Amino acid sequence: MVKVREDQPLTQAGCVDIERWVERLQEDVKLRDPAEMIAACRLAERLEGESDRPHRAWMAEGSSFRMGLEMADILGELKLDQAALVAAVLYRAVREGLVGLEAVGKQFGKEVAGLIDGVLQMAAISATQLPSHDMGQHDQQDNLRKMLVNMIDDVRVALIKIAERTCALRQVREAPRDKQLRVAREVFDIYAPLAHRLGIGHLKWELEDLSFRYLHEDDYKAIARQLAEKRLDRDRYITEIVNTLNGLLDAQGIQRYDVDGRAKHIYSIWRKMKRKRIDFSQVHDIRAVRILVPEVADCYTVLGLVHSRWHHVPNEFDDYIANPKQNGYQSLHTAVLGPEHKVVEIQIRTFAMHEEAELGVCAHWRYKGHDTRAKSTSYEDKIAWLRQVLEWQEEVGDLGDLREGLNSDVAPDRIYVFTPDGHIIDLPRVATPIDFAYRVHTEVGHRCRGAKVNGRIVPLTYTLKTGQQVEILTASKGGPSRDWLNPSLAYVRTSRARSKIQAWFKYQARDQNILEGRTLFEREMKRLDLEDMALDTLARKVNYATPDDMYAALGAGDLRIGQVLNQAQQLFGENDDQEQLDRLLAKPRRTTGKGEKSDITVLGVGNLKTSMANCCHPVPGEPIVGFITQGRGVTVHREDCPNILQLSVDEPQRIIEVEWGERARTQYPVNIEVQAWDRSGLLRDVTGVLGNEKVNVLAVNTLTDTDDGIARLTITVEVDGLESLGRLFSRIQQLPNVIEVRRLRSGGKPGKRKGKEKKA
Repeated sequence: MVKVREDQPLTQAGCVDIERWVERLQEDVKLRDPAEMIAACRLAERLEGESDRPHRAWMAEGSSFRMGLEMADILGELKLDQAALVAAVLYRAVREGLVGLEAVGKQFGKEVAGLIDGVLQMAAISATQLPSHDMGQHDQQDNLRKMLVNMIDDVRVALIKIAERTCALRQVREAPRDKQLRVAREVFDIYAPLAHRLGIGHLKWELEDLSFRYLHEDDYKAIARQLAEKRLDRDRYITEIVNTLNGLLDAQGIQRYDVDGRAKHIYSIWRKMKRKRIDFSQVHDIRAVRILVPEVADCYTVLGLVHSRWHHVPNEFDDYIANPKQNGYQSLHTAVLGPEHKVVEIQIRTFAMHEEAELGVCAHWRYKGHDTRAKSTSYEDKIAWLRQVLEWQEEVGDLGDLREGLNSDVAPDRIYVFTPDGHIIDLPRVATPIDFAYRVHTEVGHRCRGAKVNGRIVPLTYTLKTGQQVEILTASKGGPSRDWLNPSLAYVRTSRARSKIQAWFKYQARDQNILEGRTLFEREMKRLDLEDMALDTLARKVNYATPDDMYAALGAGDLRIGQVLNQAQQLFGENDDQEQLDRLLAKPRRTTGKGEKSDITVLGVGNLKTSMANCCHPVPGEPIVGFITQGRGVTVHREDCPNILQLSVDEPQRIIEVEWGERARTQYPVNIEVQAWDRSGLLRDVTGVLGNEKVNVLAVNTLTDTDDGIARLTITVEVDGLESLGRLFSRIQQLPNVIEVRRLRSGGKPGKRKGKEKKA
């Protein structure tokens, strides 16, 4: 049932009496500074009077100022603090450009300005039109809800926006039909579910009923008419039930209670009719009573009294006190055969539970106070629960299921970005444009050559943020680059994109993969200045029979060059060839860490006997999991091993977490040379990469050839191994004008050339 609210008090001249309105507001919420609230109202009223913009004819009051007051009335009933109420009064003036956020911040404080700014961001996102083709409309609505909540740093922002949409929906009666449908659809799909998740029962019901009136006008009118026809009989019947219950509670000796008839909301009736495929006459719980008592024990006492007085309807009892709903709702629900053998729904809860059901997260504002450091545990639980709306679902149910609760399936750290035509794509927080491209379509990912974010070209390694619009620039033909699979370059951050790229290379001819893999391997070996590598041994170390198999895996993306480098370094260590080690890396300069550890660490247990699984041959650096065997300790598998996946289903109690042990980190000084076309800022950019990689620099020498314009930078750095050195080379190679990065032999120096020399 739509809730009718009291109009604002007016002066004899027909203007809003601001002082009286503020006095009335204080009946709901205690203002710390009524004068500030009055000042905000007068400012909003004055700004609207000075504006030469025509009022929108469809607004009932024709006044954004009065809409701001109505928003504040709603928030006052929710017991919000003064900053939120001031923000509500001024929001429309800021949105319509009558006053700037900076001016609001100077007069009313940064807190008020920050709240308004948050609501403006929500308005910008929710105004986006969602197309109904290609992607599922329900998925898009769910993504938009999660995206909106992701932008909310303060729950008051969501409450102000819900209040604003409530006012807009109340005033849309005089609007054109298309405007009614647009506002109603947005509220029904986005803000009514958000109000439900915040536990604000009375607003959720109002938003659903008002939206339903425009979206299903004929059904709404039919149910409303049937309710009106039976109202007198229903009121008489409810009065009889209430009187009986009052007598039972008095006889039991319960001193404080409240028994009242509860109106069934029109949308709830319609939804039950559709779900159970029944007509209006078969909806029993249009006759409903709510009983409020002081304590939880009283709830169960009253439940016993009700069931002893009337027969309980089988399968119509829910204990939401012992098992609260996801949004924190608590109550006892039962249905009984009352007088005249008519079914009556009865809800029993404490006064505190009722306040929670009506106000939800807002019920905790009075306990939170004005000190943001003073945190109620219950309040914080509510905020944590609100943030759970961000959690992604692997399988999304229907819209009704989504309103009842979102069940998390994957990590909650998600971002939400737009395609050029308005679709919302959800991605992990570290996603790049290439991840976005593969999320849209595999072929878009394969042919990706560039990206625009909000109309500006960005690097393919750019980290996307919530709310951005992303456009992928594609080539007419071609495929992905092998560099995308190099984790050091950070082109790809999602497993989905990586698997698609690897699959593309797998479909290429083996000969081509071998050629590409050998080129990649030799390029890395050359710039690391490694020769005479025992290729057969190295291939076996990475679980491949021959070097060609290793090259094919590198070319297809199944094997990363970093894993090969890791094994190459271990191979030199096993051979204990000091001459090779000295040539591979300079003599160790310093050691960090607490000493040697075992290759595998069992989390929470310490060192146990471990062995590598023969089925998947995990390589150091790969994600792994352990399986407890009988008598052989722990067998270590790759996380994606088919055998361990089956064992996790058959014997999950024997699956444990393991991780590669951290060996003591030995730092080696290494001489590297960077060749680049000379330009201003080259040395700064190179040292910037070294700083970002947290590499210690021992010496830098630069030499620029004035004839060919090539600068040669000789740098002595400290690294802990070949993989770190390879990652550093990859980062430097991405800098503009860089021609080549390579390792110099121990004590090696670049050839002498004419030019200017600098030392650092």
